[in-house]
Amino acid sequence: MQFIDWNSKLSVGFSEIDNQHKRLVEIINELYSAMKDGKGSLIMGKVLGELIAYTKDHFAYEEKLMVQHKYNDNNKHKTEHDKLTKQVLDLQKQFTDGKMVVTVEVMNFLKKWLNDHILDKDKQLATFLNQKGLH
Repeated sequence: MQFIDWNSKLSVGFSEIDNQHKRLVEIINELYSAMKDGKGSLIMGKVLGELIAYTKDHFAYEEKLMVQHKYNDNNKHKTEHDKLTKQVLDLQKQFTDGKMVVTVEVMNFLKKWLNDHILDKDKQLATFLNQKGLH
């Protein structure tokens, strides 16, 4: 059983963003599996690092689109990206320092943030891009 199941509700209607979101869901599911299966900190640290790297790339892609197409909510959207990046980097530092383990609460935070962000900010961005003829 997956921690997050990709479904049409999560689709924003912009193929590259949807593909990147699917990959983020896969990485979060990998992290959940590692946590659930009691994998060592080396594996969990690797997957957490992969999540951070991919999230940064994904955010950079969205931010490039927002600037390129003069998206009105660019600043608010980027602020959300910056906030999550800081939160996840803080989690990684705590994990690396041995002050935190990946728990169900951490996983629920990631799941909630991903769902909320996709269903609100990213759907708004995709609608804007679709109106410009981009899909």
